[in-house]
Amino acid sequence: MKNIYTLLIISLLLSFGANAQLVKDLKKAAGKIVNETSSTGLSEEEVGKALKEALTIGIEKGVAQLSKPDGYFKDPEIKIPMPDEAKSVEEKLRAIGQGKAVDDAIESMNRAAEDAANGAKDIFVTAIKQLTLKDVMNILNGSNDAATRFLEDHTRLQLVEKFKPVIKVSLDKVGATKYWNVVFTTYNKLPFVKKVDPDLVEYATNKAIDGLFVQIAKQELEIRKNPAARITDLLKKVFG
Repeated sequence: MKNIYTLLIISLLLSFGANAQLVKDLKKAAGKIVNETSSTGLSEEEVGKALKEALTIGIEKGVAQLSKPDGYFKDPEIKIPMPDEAKSVEEKLRAIGQGKAVDDAIESMNRAAEDAANGAKDIFVTAIKQLTLKDVMNILNGSNDAATRFLEDHTRLQLVEKFKPVIKVSLDKVGATKYWNVVFTTYNKLPFVKKVDPDLVEYATNKAIDGLFVQIAKQELEIRKNPAARITDLLKKVFG
């Protein structure tokens, strides 16, 4: 038991890096854990639960941020652009004064993603609840985005399945389908161009999920680097 806890603390020290105050706090927590006679001794269950709690907090914050107006649209790191195969479409339409149609199509895809984002939370929370002690160790001893990568490996297919119908409804609701059709109908009527018509639902779904994991990775880094991001009763008990 003591060796398991000691290894957990070493893993934490490695993964949280050189933050002096955090290292001090974790060493204090290690002292509690190693002292098996202490009345504040921690169980494996509590250590695992603390990580799950921290991840759940991060997920909730990340999803809440993306669900807000402009959660995607005003974040240059995750804003959904026109598909790569449609770059020529965008360039030609802007060149002939159809830039507003392109802008409307781009904005509407991002609005659909914002509308759909909240549906991801339950899938993530379910995956977090199913973390084993081995998973916890791998995450604690992993890179700064180890939890994000774990969640992507274990939830991506479920997210695509859940997001697609929601994205489709959202695309119709915010007018994305209409704007998309305007853009590509206009383009495909131009002389001497190769017709282009990417799958809007497929594209918007995958880009929305990509953006979701970017935001979750940001929250994970905050949890790892900022002690204030882990303040709950359980996290105080585990981390000191």
